Amino acid sequence: MEAERDFFMRSEALLGADAMQALHSQRVIIVGVGGVGSWCAECLIRTGLTHLTIVDGDTVQPSNLNRQLPATQATLGQPKVEALRQRLLAINPEAEIIARNEMVNSDWLQANSLESYDYIIDAIDSVNDKVDLLLYASRVRGAKIFSSMGAALRFDPTQVTTAELFSVKGDALAKAVRARMKRLDRYPNKKIRCVYSSEQAQRCETRGSLMQVTAVFGCTLAALVTEELLRRTR
Repeated sequence: MEAERDFFMRSEALLGADAMQALHSQRVIIVGVGGVGSWCAECLIRTGLTHLTIVDGDTVQPSNLNRQLPATQATLGQPKVEALRQRLLAINPEAEIIARNEMVNSDWLQANSLESYDYIIDAIDSVNDKVDLLLYASRVRGAKIFSSMGAALRFDPTQVTTAELFSVKGDALAKAVRARMKRLDRYPNKKIRCVYSSEQAQRCETRGSLMQVTAVFGCTLAALVTEELLRRTR
């Protein structure tokens, strides 16, 4: 118990006991644990979250080493969610970390309920799958949704900011998401706050990305969760 008190002492000193109690009880799911989602997961666990589900169907690849938290030489070839789960449990062995090595798409959403989650965090890149997830999640009663837009092709972490999905400007992924929703004539049932960069995207033959930006995206998503808890408990 002494170690647990020490673990959460600095978080509680800033957030307060009520917010920490709320954080301990919340259930969060992160869909996509690459360059953005993995850092969001670690930030939440270090802050005090104890119930986390992580979903991603990819394995750790050499190209992930420059920016993704679970990617090390030792984890190459492993499912990202399993490598990340071990990392998170090394931080807090008492946390409940559910790792699902699965790709989230329309079929997955039809087969799985998200009703038990208080926060749904979208950190996937595929436009079609992202739209399916956001539309589905917006219909989950009581759940807050936060979404990552494009973190690639940027250098400057100081230009990472947030806005509601239909107010995001200068982001190609957000534009594509909105365009697909318009084609489908389907829109979210609630507002979705997004993390994005106001920096103009760089020109690059491949979708280059840097940890200095992707990690800030992930930590900003985690900050939105704690911000919401503070708002509710004060």
